[in-house]
Parts: sequence; C-alpha cells; structure tokens
Amino acid sequence: MSWLTRLPIDRFLLAIVTAAVLASIFPASGVWADALEVATTAAIALLFFLYGARLSPAETLAGLRHWRLHGVILAFTYVAFPLLGLALVAATGSVLDPGLQSGLLYLTLVPSTVQSSIAFTSIARGNVAGAVVSASASNILGVFLTPLLCWLLMSGTGHVAFTTSTIVEIVLQLFLPFVLGQLSRRWTAGFVAAHPQLKLVDRGSIVLVVYAAFSAGMREGMWTQTSWVSLLVLLLICLVVLAVMLGLTWWTARALGFSREDAIAIQFCGTKKSLASGLPMAGVLFAGQPLGLLMLPLVLFHQAQLMACSALAGRYARAAGADAADPTPSPS
Repeated sequence: MSWLTRLPIDRFLLAIVTAAVLASIFPASGVWADALEVATTAAIALLFFLYGARLSPAETLAGLRHWRLHGVILAFTYVAFPLLGLALVAATGSVLDPGLQSGLLYLTLVPSTVQSSIAFTSIARGNVAGAVVSASASNILGVFLTPLLCWLLMSGTGHVAFTTSTIVEIVLQLFLPFVLGQLSRRWTAGFVAAHPQLKLVDRGSIVLVVYAAFSAGMREGMWTQTSWVSLLVLLLICLVVLAVMLGLTWWTARALGFSREDAIAIQFCGTKKSLASGLPMAGVLFAGQPLGLLMLPLVLFHQAQLMACSALAGRYARAAGADAADPTPSPS
C-alpha cells in the first residue's frame, strides 16, 4: 500500500474523514461513549498543558495585550455571524423546514471552538498565544452572549437560562492545564521543544472530537429526521457560509494591517463554531424541545470547518516552511 503515501492527499484531512466515516458506521455508545468522552477530555487537557509548556511568559503576555486581534475575532463571532444568520433565515424561508432554519440561526450564535482553533493556528504557524486568549475568551463570553443573542433573535424557543457550569468546565479543562504548563516550563519546556512529534497531540485531539461528534449524531438519529434533499441544501448553505467567512476574515485581517501570523489566528478563530459548547448550551437553552434538527446545521458546519481548515493549515505550514528554507525576499 505504499502507493497511498505518494497520493497528493493531506494526511490530517484523511484522518478526519476516516474518523467521520468510522463513527457513522461504528458509533461509540454505552460504556465506549463514556470512555471516549474521558479520552477526549484528557487529550484536550494535555493539548493545553503542552501549549502552556511551549509558550514563554513573554509570548503569553503579548497574546493578552493584543486587544485589536481579540476585538476583531469576537466581532466576527458575535456580530458578523449573527447578522449573517438573520440573513439566512430571511433567504431560506421557502427552502428549509423551520427547525433547520432555527438551527442555522443558532449555529451563528454559538462561541468559537477552542481546541481546534488553537491547534490549526499552531499547525499553520500563526499567532498561537493570541489564539489561546481569543478562543478561550470567546467561550467564556459565550456563556452569557449566546443565551442573550438567542433570547433577542430566536422566537418561540422557550425560556433562556443562564448557567455557570460552562465557565467552570472551561476553567478546569483549558485554563488550568495551560497554567500548569506555564508553571512547569522550568522542567518541561526543553523536552517539548526537543520533541516536535508532540504536534500529533494537536491533530489527535481534533480527530477524537470529530469521531465523538459523529458518534453523538448517530446516537441521536439526526440523519433520519430530514430528507436527503433538505440535507443537501443545508450542506450547500453551510459550505457557502464557511467559504464566505474564511474569505472575509482573511481579507479583513490583511486590510487592517495585521501580520500573516495574526491573520491566521483571526481566520481560524473567527470562522469556527463550537459543537462542544453548542450542544450542552442547546440542552439548557431549549430544554424540553427536540434538538435533532436544531443541532444538525451545527454538526454539518462543524465537520466542514474542520476539514476545510485542516487543508488550509497544511497549506500555510508548507508555505511557512518554504519561506524559512528560502529567506531571500521576493520582489515586490
């Protein structure tokens, strides 16, 4: 099977597709689903510990001070996306079922992803410190902003309840390992720097998230709750939204004078929507209501963004490697 290694296929993208297919055929359930949840949580915690060990305090402080970067990312997540969601609802009134329309709007209101946004930024050699701060801030603020936006923009969805459980979970799973990694740099920084193969933790955590997300979708039977025509239309809409936001974030970042590293962080953090945060939030915000169709747009968009961004991250990494190998400046 050595011919497979010669095919022009991004191995990370192939791993993501394989995970999605395997989960669709053999979804984790019962005790295996519980074990997968534990494994995913552990992988994410290890991922953030390694980020803390890799980043020097100076880089972390620089990430905290880069307020323009965070402002642009949050504006895309909680302003541009919701406006686009309202436009989608108005444009798809006669095309999609009301449940899928509500799901499209909800998709645009949830926070950005954390682990995949930072992992892709790291793979693409972007501003990881800025991505850590922005993605984490997006999720913490999302605990309040997402319910508020749902209450303002979504009608007939029931009482919107605010909860602090998501904040606690984010602190324990993300910030605490990151801080521990920072505190451990005296003993771990050299080891992490000397073992670049640890980048497999970045990619492995994303593959686990993909498998877990598709397994959850199969257990909920989401694929049987709508027609194939509606599903294809919904998929096309999600792909168009993703393409528009990927292009808009990159163009805006460069037009505002951000560096290539910052533009990568803005693109990967500003275009993502979190299934990990969106699913539990939906369970609280729409308690007692069927969530299958409501969550379907987020599931499709989540998988599409992982596949598209994996290809982009690989492309940016190869370009950065080529620039490093040939430091001669190109003619202007």
